[in-house]
Amino acid sequence: MPALKALRAAHPQARIEILGYPHIALIADKRFYADAVRSIEYGALSRFFARDAELPLDLRDYFGSFDFVVSYLYDPDQIFENNLRRSGAKRILRGPAQIIPGTHAARQLARPLQELGINISDLAAKIFPSGEDRGFASGFLQSCDPPVLGLHPGSGSERKNWPIENWIELAKTLLKTKVLFRTIIFVSGEADEKEMTRLRTLFKDEPQVRFAHALPLPHLAAVLEQSTFVGHDSGISHLAAASGARCLILFGPTDPQVWAPQNEDVRVLLAPNGDLTQLDVATVRNAVDVVPAGVARLATNARSSH
Repeated sequence: MPALKALRAAHPQARIEILGYPHIALIADKRFYADAVRSIEYGALSRFFARDAELPLDLRDYFGSFDFVVSYLYDPDQIFENNLRRSGAKRILRGPAQIIPGTHAARQLARPLQELGINISDLAAKIFPSGEDRGFASGFLQSCDPPVLGLHPGSGSERKNWPIENWIELAKTLLKTKVLFRTIIFVSGEADEKEMTRLRTLFKDEPQVRFAHALPLPHLAAVLEQSTFVGHDSGISHLAAASGARCLILFGPTDPQVWAPQNEDVRVLLAPNGDLTQLDVATVRNAVDVVPAGVARLATNARSSH
């Protein structure tokens, strides 16, 4: 998104389209960044991944209509790229298909645009919810007493997850005090079904707890922009930060210097020895105390915090 933001700023009148997974690219579609999204799972597109294939005329015309294409696809043999050239694509820039250690991911993803003379100094992602997105959020939060805290116990990788028992204890502690937050929203996706089933059972009689399960990403962003957020190194944490939520993000085995959101109101809490099982609830609870006040981005070692 920082790369797209810089591209849009440099060419405000250009037509920008995204070829990707629609449920993800939806956060950019007609929301400042992109004018349209086309699914990368479109069946006829598979021919572009075959050497010397007969290419569909409509897709040849489609790719040939752009002044330049930036591709982040894994294409080691340049099969896709060569088929783009056969279609008449005027200029093709290659972005990294994989992120390497040592440099923040957003900076690595922005490098191809330097070939266009576009320098990117702001690596903070930003989301622009539509009126419809915010209308959904207004309805969703209508019965929620503010301040609201969003909790996302998942990440898509067990190694990056704080134990679910700790999330349960944290939620119960915060609900008991009712000082910082009056509503807790558990955020989840399809990969978090097991944890969500347990949480729904535990908190089914708690009116202060809501569940935001598998919401479209623009709707979720609009909900989170009115919340404080705690999560792991995950796409949802980046979504929360990009929405403008004040965030506390728990990092274990992954490197926040590469993967942490670069937004101002993001606090990073590092687990001892990169092991989230060693991060205790009291440390996270104390760190949550600081987040609502708004803090500059700060990496804190859990051993020495508070």
